[in-house]
Amino acid sequence: MTLSVQNLRKSYGNHEVLAIPEWSIDDGIYWIQGENGAGKSTLFRTLAGMLPYEGTILLDDRYDLRKQPVEYRLRLNLGEAEPLYPAFLTPADLLAFVAEAKRSPAGQVEELVNALGINFLDQTMGACSSGMIKKTSLALAFLGEPRIIILDEPLITIDQEARGNLFGLIHAYRARGVTFLLSSHQPFEHDDLVITASYALRNKTMMLQNPLAQPNAPEVPS
Repeated sequence: MTLSVQNLRKSYGNHEVLAIPEWSIDDGIYWIQGENGAGKSTLFRTLAGMLPYEGTILLDDRYDLRKQPVEYRLRLNLGEAEPLYPAFLTPADLLAFVAEAKRSPAGQVEELVNALGINFLDQTMGACSSGMIKKTSLALAFLGEPRIIILDEPLITIDQEARGNLFGLIHAYRARGVTFLLSSHQPFEHDDLVITASYALRNKTMMLQNPLAQPNAPEVPS
């Protein structure tokens, strides 16, 4: 399995947010739906190794988040729904820092900057609009050579052109074998991507929303 969790629990004090006995996904594009406050962002931050948790999180049946934290984190990227960055940094600063940490291939930063139309590299994050911040966050999520990219609410605050550019990147990285988890509190209604399966985060756990897509369904529309 590309990603699997066992007995995953996450609480804030006495308030339990996640209680997932078992959940696993293979290669594909997955849509995770959850109402505001259902715990989507907590789940994604936990999977990304940003929050303490109980249970087991395993990538590619090999990399345990607890036992191989560096190797695991190099292979799983997260683009947060509403990221917060230090106001004095610029997109160029963030891209350079994360590219080094993720061991990005030469030229990858420039490719992502061009693909997402980031023409404000030297503007401080404190002076960036929400759309600019979102584009920067999306670019950061594609850096390195990930096996899984998680995009939390990827379509908020970006315009139609940026959505098309994002879908193009998803198709390109999917062709390289990258698995995607996309989320929203709304149902998925975009013909630009073929979804392998969708899940709902409800009552602290994951529930399958629909059967797997047809195995021969094309992932890139003609």
